[in-house]
Amino acid sequence: MAVTLEQAQRVGSTCLKALLRFAFMVANNLVAIPSYVLYLIMLQPLRVLDSKSFWYIEGVLFKWLLAMVASWGWWAGYTVVEWGDDVKAVSEDEAMVLVNHQATGDVCTLMMCLQDKGTVVRQMMWLMDHIFKYTNFGIVSLIHGDFFIRQGKAHRDQQLVLLKEHLEKYYRSRNRKWIVLFPEGGFLRKRRETSQAFAKKNNLPFLKHVTLPRLGATQVILKTLVAPQENGTPAGRDTVLKESKSKGLQWVIDTTIAYPKGEPIDIQTWILGYRQPAVTHVHYRIFPVKDVPAEPEALTHWLYQRFIEKEDLLTHFYETGAFPPLQGQTKAISREMTLSNLWLVGIQSLAFLSGGMWYCIFQYFYHCLF
Repeated sequence: MAVTLEQAQRVGSTCLKALLRFAFMVANNLVAIPSYVLYLIMLQPLRVLDSKSFWYIEGVLFKWLLAMVASWGWWAGYTVVEWGDDVKAVSEDEAMVLVNHQATGDVCTLMMCLQDKGTVVRQMMWLMDHIFKYTNFGIVSLIHGDFFIRQGKAHRDQQLVLLKEHLEKYYRSRNRKWIVLFPEGGFLRKRRETSQAFAKKNNLPFLKHVTLPRLGATQVILKTLVAPQENGTPAGRDTVLKESKSKGLQWVIDTTIAYPKGEPIDIQTWILGYRQPAVTHVHYRIFPVKDVPAEPEALTHWLYQRFIEKEDLLTHFYETGAFPPLQGQTKAISREMTLSNLWLVGIQSLAFLSGGMWYCIFQYFYHCLF
């Protein structure tokens, strides 16, 4: 089939745009991430004198970095529409966010849609696959205190012990409020067949759009972060909780991400922008943590029910192009999530100015020494 001049021009334009976007992303990372690290190195005395102020500043810088990632998708036309409960109402409370996992773009989508949720982004902790430790953003997540979890049966028990220790050491000492995890334990395309076989063997529902979640990390988080009087947690279990005078984990936010035609956006697309502009839809349901059972078997059933409901939500979305209304509503209400281009340009400008400043400082010391 012959390629027309118009088609060739369109392909050429897309490739050129992708190349320019990739160059910008590389430059962005080369100035923003080292600047983040260097600022925090300079602020180490403050960490000793006033830890709370240090982690406040670190959180602001962390939010700006995530905003830069969000800007790559935003300027490519990858926007977000939100449905269901309004999570801004609980943005100052402690919450666990359960998200379905389809592709690497899920994380980018959350980085975008949580930007306008008050202090959430700078005070959140992420649970992610250990492979992300070795990406360009790995050093940032390590400093911020995110947890990298290693998948597989051989590591499962040890990883849950490490997670508990990590939460006790870093969650409240760094004033974290939201913790985000993907309970399916991997991408939909990789886990679906295994999950369906497990469901058939155990007389569980057949799921196509999500997989059955794993219990381990969710249970550890609830046991470690829920206040003693809630969720059946014995008094005195969490001494860090008492010392911080925190109310403990108060909410579980069940978050469902849906892509047009069920075609996920991956990180490569997010960076290069070669796919046509698309709207990702994010649905929230908020559950009081006091209504979440603590006993393993009951918690497993509760968690399975959330993902069975996700399956129904996604089935409805793919059939109609919208999520169904919440209980008590006659019509589903959607909210278009927006970002300020002026704000994004300001953050990007600050990153490049910071990079230039650090370069000048190193040049000065280099000439002084040599």
